Amino acid sequence: MGWLWSLIVGGLIGWGAGAILGKDVPGGIIGNIICGMLGSWVASTFLQDFGPVIGGYAVVPSLIGSIVLILILNFILKRLN
Repeated sequence: MGWLWSLIVGGLIGWGAGAILGKDVPGGIIGNIICGMLGSWVASTFLQDFGPVIGGYAVVPSLIGSIVLILILNFILKRLN
């Protein structure tokens, strides 16, 4: 059950980051989940865990990491087209 909770929270973090930026994450729901989980991993690597923790994810650093990841991804995809 823990992995399901992790997927749900990762998806919500990815969706929230996309909503804050006003940009869609490529890949839809799967993209949101991947972006939220990778953003959380990046944030936990470079930032301390602070703020509320939901499902094993520190929400504030995870959002920051996901926002950075979305910006980089959109920049790369824009350059490729």
